[in-house]
Amino acid sequence: MTPIVNLEGKVGLITGIANEKSISTGVAEACAQAGAKLIVTYQNEKTRAFIEPVIDRLGITDVFLLDVTQPETLDKTFAEIDARYGRLDFVLHSMAFAKRDDLHGRVVDTSADGFGLAMDVSTHSFVRLAKKAEPLLEKAGGGSLVTMTYLGSEKVIPNYGVMGLCKAALEAATRYMAAELGPKNIRVNAVSPGPLMTRAASGIAGFDGLMATAVERSPMHALVTPEDIGALTAFLFSDAGRLISGGVHFVDAGYNIMA
Repeated sequence: MTPIVNLEGKVGLITGIANEKSISTGVAEACAQAGAKLIVTYQNEKTRAFIEPVIDRLGITDVFLLDVTQPETLDKTFAEIDARYGRLDFVLHSMAFAKRDDLHGRVVDTSADGFGLAMDVSTHSFVRLAKKAEPLLEKAGGGSLVTMTYLGSEKVIPNYGVMGLCKAALEAATRYMAAELGPKNIRVNAVSPGPLMTRAASGIAGFDGLMATAVERSPMHALVTPEDIGALTAFLFSDAGRLISGGVHFVDAGYNIMA
């Protein structure tokens, strides 16, 4: 019997791997286990060294430079994918950035430059990625785009600052792009994990407290893992999720429902 989550014969792009503990690592592992052929990106030569253990362990051979603040790297990556495979079946967008002062400071104190940078890297990069992926997803007969968000999009999270605004806009972009790309059989979804310690999370002051609160208050009294996130995301990429689009899907042991 064919497994429900089956990615055999599918080609997927995974962005955002920083190290073994990254959310994107969990997604890549789940997709590889489901049979997908994976393409992975890295931000710069310094960061590539940290992802080598992941790509070696998973046997990934297609590894491309992609810095969303440098449009030429986006163009080159998708040109390479088109030349090698001529199509894409799914894309993971997992990247965000804000200056430390804007992340930890008051939203009303955010500079225009800081706000613009955070929104560009954390939100509009998903739009640009979708635009580049669209023709390749069409060539595959449709496909799936997934981005990573967080509860700070709708609730005030201490020390999350301007990133909460970015995630709210990211979720709105997910809905609008789902509506626009749906006629081409392209699905767009957001996954919202509970707090877990990643390199990005380590930059948020008091994050240990957030994780402790999540364990205490979530109905299942558990922390999410990259493997949990990977399982949900692989499902959304697979044909099993073929009619799921435009949603924000929580994987947080039920924490988001608590008042």
